Amino acid sequence: MGLEWKSRTASAHWGPAASEESLDELAELARSAGAQVAGRALQSRDAPEAATLIGPGKAAELAADIAAGAADVVIFDRELTPTQQRNLEKLIRTRVIDRTQLILDIFAARARTREGRLQVELAQLNYLLPRLSGHGVEMSRLGGGIGTRGPGETQLETDRRRIAQRLQKIKLELESVRSGRALNRRRRGAVPLATLALAGYTNAGKSTLFNRLTQAGVLADARLFATLDPTVRPLALPSRRRVLVSDTVGFIRNLPTTLVKAFRATLEEIQEAALVLHVVDMSSPSAMEQAAHVGEVLDEIGAAHVPRILVMNKMDRAGAAAVERRFSAGVRGQTGAAVAISALTGDGIDRLLDAIDVALPVDPTLSVTLRLPAGDGATLALLHQFGRVTKTSYSDTHCVVEATIPESLERRLRRAGQLP
Repeated sequence: MGLEWKSRTASAHWGPAASEESLDELAELARSAGAQVAGRALQSRDAPEAATLIGPGKAAELAADIAAGAADVVIFDRELTPTQQRNLEKLIRTRVIDRTQLILDIFAARARTREGRLQVELAQLNYLLPRLSGHGVEMSRLGGGIGTRGPGETQLETDRRRIAQRLQKIKLELESVRSGRALNRRRRGAVPLATLALAGYTNAGKSTLFNRLTQAGVLADARLFATLDPTVRPLALPSRRRVLVSDTVGFIRNLPTTLVKAFRATLEEIQEAALVLHVVDMSSPSAMEQAAHVGEVLDEIGAAHVPRILVMNKMDRAGAAAVERRFSAGVRGQTGAAVAISALTGDGIDRLLDAIDVALPVDPTLSVTLRLPAGDGATLALLHQFGRVTKTSYSDTHCVVEATIPESLERRLRRAGQLP
């Protein structure tokens, strides 16, 4: 069930074309969640109706369509208030969910890591909390038992308290996850390995590109949100520099704010990246709108300062002429460098790697002299791997090494007390 507003102020974002595109996307989300789409409807109104969003007349019409089509759930392409959801279920006489709940269901089914499951549960509980009231008389039972006789607390209050306690526990666990991620980033930052973050609209081909670059073998599926949990793999550039590539969750229009907040720890990978590869599906008629939406979300999460390369993907499906036309029509002004590729066939990957080499900041080098214990092979291996050893001399107990190393490695050695 989609909606479009007739008012001028809303027409830019929710006019007929935008509403139809959003409804197409909702249908794809429903199929990704395992549903079969029995029908669709679009309501045009001057303004939303407070009690039902679509109005009682349209709700009655929808109830008749559902009875005829034997559907068992209605999915709204807007976030419903708890009151609207309850009123619609009474009028339509079937289960009603909104876009947010559908996306949460997909996320819950796809999350695999502990971090991903915690993030989804946090978003689900925040979504559920204001919707507890109105579940019927079973939510108004009083507590009882020896030592607890009297008014007690209602079942609704008990459930709210338990959810609040669980939310607090999840937040603490996610803070632990954030601390672990920050520690990993500091460790990575101590060694001259820059991180590239893949970002883009869901189903833009990020996982396929990730596999093409790193041979990681992560799931690449045409379903929306096929992969949620971030993966980090190394990559060797043409200049022989080594970098880390991070695959992140895909974006989508009207991504619930509860999810953006819940996935804060994951999105911080983008904030801390040295370079963002913004992947766009150029075979989509909405490529410009999708690219603009991802750009807005990147700015919202504090990644506006991170350099970006626009990766115009799926040129094997779109064709070179369509890619150039859509790029010139509006995507050109949203980024600096841009490279047309096909992650599926590998066409253009060499050009992309060259562009990454040019865009990545260079880690300055300096000359150092270290006096290492004779058995410290780990530090010596680091110097050979990430620097250039110019002279080595040994004594019975120590090894003196002169080398040219990146500044980031020098900071790590200084923190470890191996440099004055």
